Amino acid sequence: MNKTIKTARADTPPRSDAAPNVTFIPGAVKTVTRKRRPRRWLWVPVVLAVAGAAWYGWTRYGESPASSAVVTEVVARGDIENAVTAVGTLDAVNSVDAGAQVSGQLKALHVAIGDRVTGDQLVAEIDPATIENRIEIDQAELANLQAQLISKKAQLVLKQANIDRQRNLVETKSVAQSTLDQAIADLAAAEADVNAIEAQIRKQQATLAGDKVDLGYTKIFAPISGTIVANPAKAGQTLNANQTTPTIVTIADLSTMTVKAQVSEADVIRLKVGMDAYFTLLGQPGKRFSGKLRQIQPMPDTTNNVVLYYALFDVPNPDGELMMSMSAQVFFLRDAARDVLVVPSSALTYPAKGTGEGSDRRDGAGSQARGEGRKAQVSVVTASGAIETRDVEVGIRNRVSAEIKSGLEEGEKVVVGTGSSATGTSRDNRNQRGGMRMPPMF
Repeated sequence: MNKTIKTARADTPPRSDAAPNVTFIPGAVKTVTRKRRPRRWLWVPVVLAVAGAAWYGWTRYGESPASSAVVTEVVARGDIENAVTAVGTLDAVNSVDAGAQVSGQLKALHVAIGDRVTGDQLVAEIDPATIENRIEIDQAELANLQAQLISKKAQLVLKQANIDRQRNLVETKSVAQSTLDQAIADLAAAEADVNAIEAQIRKQQATLAGDKVDLGYTKIFAPISGTIVANPAKAGQTLNANQTTPTIVTIADLSTMTVKAQVSEADVIRLKVGMDAYFTLLGQPGKRFSGKLRQIQPMPDTTNNVVLYYALFDVPNPDGELMMSMSAQVFFLRDAARDVLVVPSSALTYPAKGTGEGSDRRDGAGSQARGEGRKAQVSVVTASGAIETRDVEVGIRNRVSAEIKSGLEEGEKVVVGTGSSATGTSRDNRNQRGGMRMPPMF
């Protein structure tokens, strides 16, 4: 049986784990190929980018040469001023320091900073005890002297009577002449004593009167009507008035303020007393406070070799919005015009004097008034885009703008400089939207 099994296993072909050897006949299996669709949508962003670049290049570089090479401003109507500018500070026209004329402890302070007071209003009190004691002593001393005077006058009457008696005795030769002489001398001495006591009484009366005045100084009254702006002294503080007068409160009349402007020595010669002036505050740059130049102080203030003169003018302050030591931007008006044609000063050129050639842009660059009433030239961009030079008459001028009296029309474009087309285009657009904007004065 075992032989038979072995034979059967031998006849059975051995199993193999390798892949069977399969031969593929070409053409027997049908291959399926997918057809690709054209992806045309991928070109859409490229086309859009090219179109955008072309549009940008045309709008940026497709302008006329005149508009792409210059910067223009539109001739517009506005207000213009020729003014001397300065900086200054505000102060009260009238202010007084109320101080102590006697020494002593500040017993009471009846006001505070910001309080309004009227003239002769009680604002503070100094302890009067020391002065009251001095007055009591003065009165006692005066009473003593007055009593001595009564005694001396009684002695004087006695001495006078003794002389009369001694003179009668001398006439009857009852006494010697020397006795009468002694009586006369005693009378003279008695009169001198009376005069001395009377002088001491007058002196003591003056001392008493002075102490009474000092007693009155222990009550401090407001010398003017106004507002308390400072109180250096505090209640309970001891004041010493022997060397300097200590200030208790400062009272200022804020109903009218004065502007103290510092003007350079180059500009002060252009100021005249009585000329119009105004100022603006840092917190209210659009609001003007007007007045007239009242005084130009002759003594300047020199700091680091810079000479500055003080020009003063007053302004009313009914609402109390102006306060002490405020900073002010001050303008002293030399000329002004309203609703006139205005162009930037940089658009003007002036022919050189004595020749008809060239121009002098520096004429007027350092002076506000230079160029007024003179002929000048401007470059105007015409409707076709060409640039033409035109003569104009200049009126009021400052460092920023100039008035045009003739030669230009409102809405025309004048050349103010050269630059990129982007700058010129943006400025033109701004001008077309809102007209020429006047630059701030400071």
